[in-house]
Amino acid sequence: MSRDDQLIFADHVGRFYARQYGFPPMAGRLLGYLFVCDPPQQTIDELGEALLASRSAITGAVKLLESYRLARRTRTAGERVDRVSVDPASQQPQNFDSAIHKEHAALFREGLALLADAPSERRAPLEEMVALADFLSERLPRLLQEWHTYRDELRASGRTEGAGGSPS
Repeated sequence: MSRDDQLIFADHVGRFYARQYGFPPMAGRLLGYLFVCDPPQQTIDELGEALLASRSAITGAVKLLESYRLARRTRTAGERVDRVSVDPASQQPQNFDSAIHKEHAALFREGLALLADAPSERRAPLEEMVALADFLSERLPRLLQEWHTYRDELRASGRTEGAGGSPS
């Protein structure tokens, strides 16, 4: 894969993460580049050179990606620089915790209590959000188990190699 191809991919990831998640474009570009760069661990200076970005822009992007567990820094004994790579935890399913959706449902029920005497059309949006949160809290644990089964089948068949990190 050429460097130009890597940068085009990084730009595509950057635009996607900016549009979908509100990430600064550099954070998305950095994430995309980390998925395809060789070697997979890069110093801040190497990342800045590859992405044509300042050291401070890369450092800020790394901090953001670390906060989302998408990237991590490591340092080998005796080295004086950190190396940045994709965090293996990022390859595990996120947001499948049913407790989050139970909490959403409780919050929306609190809002419904405030609208106890309101007309049904006023209550409808919150009622639908409660129903969605209840639905997700019930279904996501089963979906996560289905994913683990499917992933294990992929790995066993050799169609994909096991990703790092611990199983969720």
